[in-house]
Amino acid sequence: MEYAIERKLFVPRPLEEVFEFFSQAGNLERITPPWLQFRIRKAPGQMKEGALIEYALRVRGLPLRWLTRIERWNPPYEFVDVQLRGPYKLWHHTHRFRAAEGGTWIEDHVRYALPFGVLGRLVHRFQVARDVSAIFDYRTKEVQSLFPAKKQAEEPGLFVGADERT
Repeated sequence: MEYAIERKLFVPRPLEEVFEFFSQAGNLERITPPWLQFRIRKAPGQMKEGALIEYALRVRGLPLRWLTRIERWNPPYEFVDVQLRGPYKLWHHTHRFRAAEGGTWIEDHVRYALPFGVLGRLVHRFQVARDVSAIFDYRTKEVQSLFPAKKQAEEPGLFVGADERT
């Protein structure tokens, strides 16, 4: 059985800046929950279609290796990574970026499936669905903190907090 999760997030930063952050494999560690002990083992210097990224992580204490390939690369609008080896029977993650007034929309669409037939469906129902959702909840909070609204520059000659007495 195949499952899906979709998330959409607006950040008040330019499209190119947001895409640049997501195009750096090393930044995935910054937006992945610490309880996964997620580490990139190997990544290309330049992301492109066909690039391979190798990860190590722990799920409920079990060490796992994960290998993904960039299936589609369309900067600064979209890229897709697919699992070649890892904990899922299927992992297909589409990342989309869309410029909007005042910032960028980040859209994630993940299709995934677990191995082990009926057992996999039970594990999904009682654990994996919550885990995947928690990972994306964490990611949302981290991305929001990494891309805050830029403060407007103060007008020249304006002294904020100055105490003028005559």
